[in-house]
Amino acid sequence: MAKNINKKSFDEASKLKLEIFGESFEEWLPVFIYDKYTTQVSIFDFFAGSGTDIENNLGSPLILLDKAKGENRKYCANAKKPIKFFFNEGLIRKSNELLQNTDVFIEQCKKDNHCSNCVYDYHILNYSFQELFNNPDLKRVFENKNIAKFVLLDQYGFSQINEDVFKQLISFPKTDFIFFISSSFINRFKDHPYTKQYIDTSKIAFENKKPNEIHRTVADFFRSLIPNNKEYYLHHFSIKKGANYYGLIFGSNHTLGMEKFLKVCWNHDKLSGEANYNIDNNWAVNSLFSQLDENVKKDTVSKEIKELILSGEITDNKTGLKYALINGCEPKLFTEVVQNLINRKAIEIIGKFNKQATSIHKIKEFYHIKRINNGK
Repeated sequence: MAKNINKKSFDEASKLKLEIFGESFEEWLPVFIYDKYTTQVSIFDFFAGSGTDIENNLGSPLILLDKAKGENRKYCANAKKPIKFFFNEGLIRKSNELLQNTDVFIEQCKKDNHCSNCVYDYHILNYSFQELFNNPDLKRVFENKNIAKFVLLDQYGFSQINEDVFKQLISFPKTDFIFFISSSFINRFKDHPYTKQYIDTSKIAFENKKPNEIHRTVADFFRSLIPNNKEYYLHHFSIKKGANYYGLIFGSNHTLGMEKFLKVCWNHDKLSGEANYNIDNNWAVNSLFSQLDENVKKDTVSKEIKELILSGEITDNKTGLKYALINGCEPKLFTEVVQNLINRKAIEIIGKFNKQATSIHKIKEFYHIKRINNGK
């Protein structure tokens, strides 16, 4: 039976997780509210809980509804297409509490904003995850390329998001997802038959990994499940709670989805964009040995980009910008490397040097890179 975390106050790790859920959704929603090719927006919270903790702090479903309003109702007032929320909770008692808490939240929202009704549709469901996820009607929604889907999978533990579920998630068009996973427990019980029935731990390179790298390693396992010929973007965020390491894994088949999630992550972690602790052992800011221009993550990816440019493997800005994204850095890192190489007269640009590094799917002017002076 799933642990009932709503019977107590959310701890700091849970609050951070919920913040990232909410901020990611807030970045995602307006893209599809205004997208002319999207006919409907559907938001799924498969493990929704009761909606609040014991102190009435908002849980994920009510955070999603709150973010969907937008500042000064800028989103709900401009919703010209169906926007539907599906909140599922497997335990009947908590599902009933969620229904009550959601109704109260909506009524208060209407009162605060002087609205007679809510423009959003919301549905409270009571199914097991597998029963709902495999529902034929739901599958038709997920497979519809005209419907944008935002999916939260805040499972308890690790047993629900197995290889099959993950492979289905990355196959659905116009679908971004975030799931929670207890990475430390997978590592601790990697040889246990219970663990192995859900995740093939023999494929996860736990050997010689430090505890603070465990979630990064689990994310790499899921990344390895993406077919080599498929362009897909995956990022992770590690959360330390006591001696254990948990985390989030985000997936999108679009560069903009990845840009949005990385923006959230780098706002929370200025050093590596992937943890609520110093995962890469950077020197602490203002410490004796700290250097403001030194950063392990950025320095590593910058070096890789530089080497790939000078070796002729990255020959245009489109490839380079995507490389930065795939490796968990904001695309502007690529343009910084290119500018540095230009200044050193190691490369020249064929075409216009377009410095655009956001919304890279909209870039119309691509340029090619040519090595000169032997790249020195």
